[in-house]
Amino acid sequence: MTEAVAGVVTVGAMIATPLLPQRGLARKVLSSVVVTGLFATTTVNAVRRWGPARAGAAAGTTAVVTAAVERFGTLTGVPFGRYAYSGALQPQVAHVPVIVPMAWFAMSLPARETAHAALGEQSTMAKRIALGSAAMTAWDLFLDPQMVGEGYWAWARRGVYRGIPLSNFVGWFITGLGVMAMLEAMLPAADATNERAASDPHLVGTYGYMAAMETVGFARYFRDPVVAAVGGAAMVPVAVTAIFRRLVR
Repeated sequence: MTEAVAGVVTVGAMIATPLLPQRGLARKVLSSVVVTGLFATTTVNAVRRWGPARAGAAAGTTAVVTAAVERFGTLTGVPFGRYAYSGALQPQVAHVPVIVPMAWFAMSLPARETAHAALGEQSTMAKRIALGSAAMTAWDLFLDPQMVGEGYWAWARRGVYRGIPLSNFVGWFITGLGVMAMLEAMLPAADATNERAASDPHLVGTYGYMAAMETVGFARYFRDPVVAAVGGAAMVPVAVTAIFRRLVR
């Protein structure tokens, strides 16, 4: 029931966002609603698959580690490049919006499970970590342009992709590798007796849903065909491959 409610709220918030004025209060609220809904959905599915203790520990650890990386990034420019958060997204801890580390967990576990499904019989821990991080970074091809456009954070130097430097995506991939390694340790996709254990269909579905919604949203409603094409080209193939391999399993 909790998952269904979170899913409906998330879908509604995503649909409503492009219909409201950019940088307005309503969009700020909906941004937090979307991330909170995704976080809740991912957490519920993690609890169902791995149990409350392991799911809670993984969510908490991922949030703390990624919050620290984000804080370090704003202070030093490593690993993403020089950027700073505005005060638009509240609440914040150490000048990092709380929903940012929540978003890392909310999408990193679906990305890892999608990578596991897409790899099929070739799935190994090393491959899941690499492809999972790439799948997570692919999502940021949508996320960063939208959030920068809303004024939630800004880059010191304008980059080549909608004002975002390529170093950001390198940083996402590097950070993603660490996050995926943590997930493999805390919420293993496979175990010692079954390296080919099935991926979680709900988490794979979450990633596929986000790939579709982001692509359509940017193409039709945000009216940004460049981001729709680039982000879609990065997210959709791995999502489709994962879903297809689950269906024919």
